[in-house]
Amino acid sequence: MFHDLKIREIRNETADAVAIGFDVPDDLAATFEFQPGQHLTLRATVDGQDVRRSYSIACERGAALTVGVKQIEDGVFSTFAQSLNPGATLSVMPPEGRFVCNDQSNIVLIAAGSGITPMIAIASDALARGGNVTLVYGNRKTDSIMFRETLDALKDRYLNRFTLIHILSRETQDVALLNGRVTGDKVISLANAGAIDLETTDGVFLCGPGEMIEDVTQTLTDRGTDPALIHSERFYQDGETQRAPSAAALATAANGVSVTVVLDGTTRTVQVEADDNTVLDAAARQGLELPFSCKGGMCCTCRCKVAQGTAEMATNYSLENWELEAGFTLACQTRPTSDDLVLDFDAA
Repeated sequence: MFHDLKIREIRNETADAVAIGFDVPDDLAATFEFQPGQHLTLRATVDGQDVRRSYSIACERGAALTVGVKQIEDGVFSTFAQSLNPGATLSVMPPEGRFVCNDQSNIVLIAAGSGITPMIAIASDALARGGNVTLVYGNRKTDSIMFRETLDALKDRYLNRFTLIHILSRETQDVALLNGRVTGDKVISLANAGAIDLETTDGVFLCGPGEMIEDVTQTLTDRGTDPALIHSERFYQDGETQRAPSAAALATAANGVSVTVVLDGTTRTVQVEADDNTVLDAAARQGLELPFSCKGGMCCTCRCKVAQGTAEMATNYSLENWELEAGFTLACQTRPTSDDLVLDFDAA
């Protein structure tokens, strides 16, 4: 469910990124309480289109609810966001997401670009709880660092417990190890130099481009880091494309598939046809609004359970193995492979 929130503040973070702070009415305060690392889904009508995007909450508990939006090439919502002004209203969905840190006290955060946004809340909360935080943050140049003042303030406040390491790819720093991109080998080199403690950490959190996340994750697991300690969230798909439909999905869609949707206790039926890429597309075409945000298989907003029939996903970046085994799927990626399909959005 979306709620209309008034923009309290717009702050330029870089030449192509803004921080958007919202006023949350007292009667919605409990609704918008968040866990560090969660995101908000913002919704607006842009050029006549209903556009929704997920942005991580980038503030500490108790501060004005804030997200960071970096403009990307051809990004409809991110471009629109750069022109917003205080006093404007956006539709906002309550906090969601499982990329959270609640009780880990000795953590390593690794981010690149706009992947810094959830790290603001995670770092602030862990430090406030008395934890130790090391943040490795990759950017092109100094002037592209989002939330730089916020990070500097945290460093000043928690001088002995917050280690901040900037890696720059297009601006030379005095220490050679701090130049280049954030990679698995770079992280290991920093650990070998004593800048990162990977031996006693109880959580490694990664956010940014998928290529960076995959490389660092593989390198750490090869080195011996327990995979259960590694948590990640990607913001975009790095140009990756969805997997092509299987022969079963193509044949099923060609004949037309009746999909029953259970949402908020109500049952509706939509028809998936050959021109529909996913169940979500078919529902939108027929005027049925299902929960969604990123439409890229990353945010889990459209998570539902296959209660009857079979289906495949075009891609998946958010469901864990136990969820797949339990029959959960993402509607924005789901393609029927049986003659009938029942998707339950109300399933736990």
